Amino acid sequence: MESSEVSRATGGGRSETLVCFALPEEAAPFRKVSSACDNPKILVTGIGRRNSERKFRGAIENTAPALVLTCGFAGALDPALKPGDVVFDAGVDSGLSEKLGSAGAIKAKFHCSPRVAVTGVEKTDLRRATGADVVEMESQVIRDICREKKIPSATVRVISDAADEDLPLDFNLLMTPEQNLSFAKLAFALVKSPGKVPQLLALQRNTRFAAQRLAEVLEKLLRLSRRGEI
Repeated sequence: MESSEVSRATGGGRSETLVCFALPEEAAPFRKVSSACDNPKILVTGIGRRNSERKFRGAIENTAPALVLTCGFAGALDPALKPGDVVFDAGVDSGLSEKLGSAGAIKAKFHCSPRVAVTGVEKTDLRRATGADVVEMESQVIRDICREKKIPSATVRVISDAADEDLPLDFNLLMTPEQNLSFAKLAFALVKSPGKVPQLLALQRNTRFAAQRLAEVLEKLLRLSRRGEI
């Protein structure tokens, strides 16, 4: 499936919820469980504000969803947050704050960055400058469009790397001008620094675990919402 494609998880029928992810890897575990959640639509936007705005506006051009969730990985800025913690910010109009808390998510302040926060020092500086608890790259533009269109929305993200954790590579240097990960640049970086391979594999394991935790919380949230429970 193309990253720009909006898909139903399974089955047919109109879905009222649109769940957005930047990357297919973020969405994969949720796809497996979403059939139990009335088949919400899933949109993979690509990385960053520009990709997210273009794909999201295209997805809602003809039919506005009743609810939008912008989801995926986030880096911790608050040292108390650890990989696998699910964090959220919900608009008052979404009515989701209590449900998200019941589903195991933690309320947090988000900072939307134009670049990947790579080092612990960079994350410390961002926390000091913004007062935010977590950093990610897509949700602000999606939420801004939702407010413009009067669509209830919430950000639901999972911590992929701790506040004091350095990423194994500077992923900003591995992006194409369109903010897609260049596998050629990645391969070249690993040839130059083969010692980074174990760290990269460890990060991959952490992100798989994080994506699974996010899917569990999203499934519980949508089940609670369907039943009207708090």
